[in-house]
Amino acid sequence: MATVREVTLDLLRELGMTRVFGNPGSTEIPFLKEFPEDFSYVLALQEASALGMADGYAGATGRAALVNLHTAPGLGNAMGALVTAYHNKTPLVVTAGQQDRRHIALEPLLTGDLVKLAEPYVKRSVEPLRAEDVPGELLRAYHTAMQHPRGPVFVSVPMDDWTQEAAGPPPSREVVHRSLPDPGALRRVADALREARNPVVVAGAGVDRSGGFHDAVTLAEGLGAPVWSDPISGRAGFPQGHPLFRGHLAPAQKQLAAQLSGHDVVLVLGAPVFLYYPYVPGPVVEEGTRVLHVTDDPDEAARAATGTSLVGDVALAIRELTGLLPESSGRRAPEAREEPEPPEPYSPIPVEYAMYALSEALPEDAVVADESISSKSRLARYVKVSRPGGYYTSAAGGLGYAMPAAVGIKLAEPERPVVCTIGDGSAMYSVQALWSAAQYGANVVFFVVNNRGYSILKGFKEALGAGGPVPGLDLPDLDVTRIAGGFGCAGETVGEPGELPPALERAMNAGRPYVLEVLVDRTVPPLLG
Repeated sequence: MATVREVTLDLLRELGMTRVFGNPGSTEIPFLKEFPEDFSYVLALQEASALGMADGYAGATGRAALVNLHTAPGLGNAMGALVTAYHNKTPLVVTAGQQDRRHIALEPLLTGDLVKLAEPYVKRSVEPLRAEDVPGELLRAYHTAMQHPRGPVFVSVPMDDWTQEAAGPPPSREVVHRSLPDPGALRRVADALREARNPVVVAGAGVDRSGGFHDAVTLAEGLGAPVWSDPISGRAGFPQGHPLFRGHLAPAQKQLAAQLSGHDVVLVLGAPVFLYYPYVPGPVVEEGTRVLHVTDDPDEAARAATGTSLVGDVALAIRELTGLLPESSGRRAPEAREEPEPPEPYSPIPVEYAMYALSEALPEDAVVADESISSKSRLARYVKVSRPGGYYTSAAGGLGYAMPAAVGIKLAEPERPVVCTIGDGSAMYSVQALWSAAQYGANVVFFVVNNRGYSILKGFKEALGAGGPVPGLDLPDLDVTRIAGGFGCAGETVGEPGELPPALERAMNAGRPYVLEVLVDRTVPPLLG
């Protein structure tokens, strides 16, 4: 009889999950020993980086990635990254080694209630009742992770299960993971769009995740409607250099409603209605404005603040709506927005100039993994994502995502240039990912905007009108370039604007992971600037 491990390895081959992201521990050794030559193991120096790399890899490939963590402490280390994957709707099969079943009742060292630990931020969390159930649970985990809304699934595997006899492989079967929203409801949405006086589209991460990036362009052009990105979007759902693109909605009720003012129908595609950050009271939209919402997430539909929500595959819905509408609405398309003037290269380097210089250096097919936080609005002003899968950030709002995600994206798409834009504070949350980038030849450019502090929190402090000093907002004496060298990455620090363009050229052509630390002006931007 084959062992549980042998059957599982064959199953993983069948599913195309032969790349494993992890950080090993004693409870994982029975699975990892004599690791097959047709599998690859991507080692992270900390579990959050392992899960973050898998998040980027799965996002870029569109298929579930396999993560192997070390029991309760390892899963605990990865929990912040797991929260991000959950909000990013990233398909992951996350496993962790549990203690040996034969003495688990005595609660030996490294025992833990792994199922409950993972439970709030996964679609399913389980420890198989019997060793022979492990392959079947992993197959179920894969299909659950891939079913919309996609997301991580957790399986705890007692370490002695791997050597037990398997009952046989789980049946090979196909599951179709996509579903179309109700056809009648789609026809009603098409009718509303056809009759709209001045419609507008809000395109979110779900457009890109579902493969509807170019379909959204066809729909918007047919409607003659301007397009906004939703607030704090984890992916770019529309080409940002397109004449219909208007920019990013503010993550606050009052400002967002003002941006959508004058539109009688708002079509929200693949995004919440709406994601806010600071509390700024105001209407969701103007009175009399109708919101039509297409999402793959039933919970997102249930909690929407207003409007009519349709649940189903976002790309399929866009294509169906396009087919129900005339090729042209006859509306005059709005004028393209004015492009910003190139900023002046002052010293110290303004963040605006740093992002402008980056935009000039980026190839059109580049991927940006972003955690620039307080600099995000300046990045969006100059860096225009024009292709599917061109932008990734954390939809959860926490830090530590972008560095490992950039490595995972590069491993998935080695032919595309990948740049991680990140602040000096953010870089410290998963800085261990630099080692993995160097070890696995993930030639990412890490563009570190160093303002020597947590600038976003300083902006929040000012927005709240908090008088007096707040501790812990400054980060003096942090040398990111020297840290990168210790992990095996090349790099340099730039402090003058004239040094930046040639430094960017060196970074983009380095042929290895490269950290470019840019010392920028420390002026705190407005939170909703």
